[in-house]
Amino acid sequence: MQKSQEKILTTHTGSLPRPDPLTELYVKRDQGEPVNAAVIESLGRDAVRESVDNQSRAGIDIGNNGEQPRDSFFLYLRQRLTGLGGRWQRPSRADVERYPEFKKRWTQSGGTGMRSTPTAIGEVTYTDPGAIEAEIRDFRQVLDVNPGAFREAFMSSPSPGIVASAIRNEYYDTLAEYLAALSRALKIEYEAIVNAGLILQIDAPDLALERHMTYKDEPVGKFVEFVEMVVAAINDALENVPRDRVRLHVCWGNSESPHDCDVPLADILPALMAAKVGGFVLPFANPRHAHEFKNFAKYPLADDQILVAGVIDTLTNFVEHPEVVADRLERVAAIVGDPTRVLAGTDCGFDTSAGRGRVAPDVVWAKIKAMREGADIASERLFA
Repeated sequence: MQKSQEKILTTHTGSLPRPDPLTELYVKRDQGEPVNAAVIESLGRDAVRESVDNQSRAGIDIGNNGEQPRDSFFLYLRQRLTGLGGRWQRPSRADVERYPEFKKRWTQSGGTGMRSTPTAIGEVTYTDPGAIEAEIRDFRQVLDVNPGAFREAFMSSPSPGIVASAIRNEYYDTLAEYLAALSRALKIEYEAIVNAGLILQIDAPDLALERHMTYKDEPVGKFVEFVEMVVAAINDALENVPRDRVRLHVCWGNSESPHDCDVPLADILPALMAAKVGGFVLPFANPRHAHEFKNFAKYPLADDQILVAGVIDTLTNFVEHPEVVADRLERVAAIVGDPTRVLAGTDCGFDTSAGRGRVAPDVVWAKIKAMREGADIASERLFA
């Protein structure tokens, strides 16, 4: 995993705007309408090429396929896992429930963010490695014809915990058994990504988000026990993966909502740091968590770990000023104590579920360009 040796490197957390025709097909498929799988695959490959080009031109150093071949950061697994069926609706968020007027607007605007999800009704296994292998192959082909696009490339895969939380267990006797099954299944994706020479990013919003959803009526200690269980399941799945090839993305949910029921990072950071990963990807641009990078003074990174600091937010159409980005990066670098181990990133994805992104595509690229410019300003100061 590359460090910011001569300048602050830029990356992001995965999902980027998808073309409208591709999004429309994903929505139709989700609603049970017949769609042409070959057309989706073709449009997805075209979208990957466009996404890589856009990332490169905007100044991304460590990029991905934009998650274009997926309709969601984790629900794409409906096409890759056995044992799923039916539908259920996720519980409401504590921060939405405490504001009735906001909840009304949230519901009317479709702010629930996630479509209804399936349940686990049978044994959960990964159906065929060919699915992830094809996605990697298509991405690799784009990179091969654009060798200078990125300094390094990554692909994401969800944590066992977000799948277990969002896809309700109706089959396994215990949560531990369900997590173990998901760990074995996701291990196939994790190893395929790393074996292809890519950085693996594990998307684990569950490690913060579930505090104000599944565990909103439980003491914080109960939630921390869940975090520890999920981290152990992640570590099991990574048994054959070098930790310097993995970064862990944790967030409190990619939603424009009050977030005043979010668990403090200090409560979960010790448990997160038990993950066998080479770095963390955390949101520090949004107004609820912008201060929490300071926790790394008390809980420092290991000497071989990096921190991808979210320095632009993914929920508003404000384009951050480069000087603001630079200031944020300099503050994080001061706490970490080594600017080479700090990278600039986004708070979350821009389109984590196809068509649900709140930022216009042209603004997305302007924000990423501002991140690049801000990283350059910070680099001049930090590496002078």
